[in-house]
Amino acid sequence: MSEQDEKTRVTQVVQGAPPEQGGGSDCLVVIYTAEPGLLGKRFVLDRSPLRVGRGTDNHIVLEGDSVSRRHAHFERRGNDWWVVDDGSTNGTYLNEEQVQRDNALGNGDRIKVGPTILKFLSGLDAEAKYHEEIYRMTIVDGLTQIHNKRYLFEALEKELIRARRYERELSLVIFDIDFFKRINDQFGHLAGDYVLRELARVVQERIRRDEVFARYGGEEFVIVLPETNLTGALALAENLRQRVGTHVFIFQGERIPVTISIGCAQLFKEDKTAPDLIQRADEKLYEAKRSGRNQVRG
Repeated sequence: MSEQDEKTRVTQVVQGAPPEQGGGSDCLVVIYTAEPGLLGKRFVLDRSPLRVGRGTDNHIVLEGDSVSRRHAHFERRGNDWWVVDDGSTNGTYLNEEQVQRDNALGNGDRIKVGPTILKFLSGLDAEAKYHEEIYRMTIVDGLTQIHNKRYLFEALEKELIRARRYERELSLVIFDIDFFKRINDQFGHLAGDYVLRELARVVQERIRRDEVFARYGGEEFVIVLPETNLTGALALAENLRQRVGTHVFIFQGERIPVTISIGCAQLFKEDKTAPDLIQRADEKLYEAKRSGRNQVRG
């Protein structure tokens, strides 16, 4: 269930043109974006400065109300690349921290401009790293850095087979952020992105190695719990509800109140496919929302 008007976007990963200067070329790869044709695109850093912004005169043109016409640029200083904010209205972020003026880039750094995240790849093996990143994008959500919906369904199907074959318990937890549209409207979409990312980090700390945590939709998340009954799932869900409710979410100096509603379900013999189990958990999530939100139902 989502309170966002926008539906979950399924985007095809596209490969950018090969680098002009061989496999050692430093580059930027788009790992998260609202623009379908941009995901997976590679920009070789073959000029300095390389400018990013909403204006058509930039080398990398990005859409979005939170992107300034001349937002930022990348420049080479000696052997290093630096990101420089050009006085943008909403800021440039390096690994979730706002760039005050400029910062040197390290291999694997993530640069966020408006709703778009670019990853910096450097070194003689940049070509191999690029292809690794393209594969990673098929199973990992670029914003939250947890698994995506595609990986979730593949993993859940495997757990369903394993649970039936060995007669083991299997449960599923689904939750979303209460009044997420209100957060976006009141604090802005950049704050909404921060909440999603920080929430994923808080929950990830509680997830065990054999459990699967994935972003299911806009503000909706799913946890797959192998060898766990409904009682165990409800206990985890309540723990997560309390963790999120007491966690301090602060973006650009403003505290953002965040709570979640959670639905839980255990695998039944009648569940034929993964969507059957998800649907039953989702029905419990709706029940939690109808009962006033910030609750657990199972």
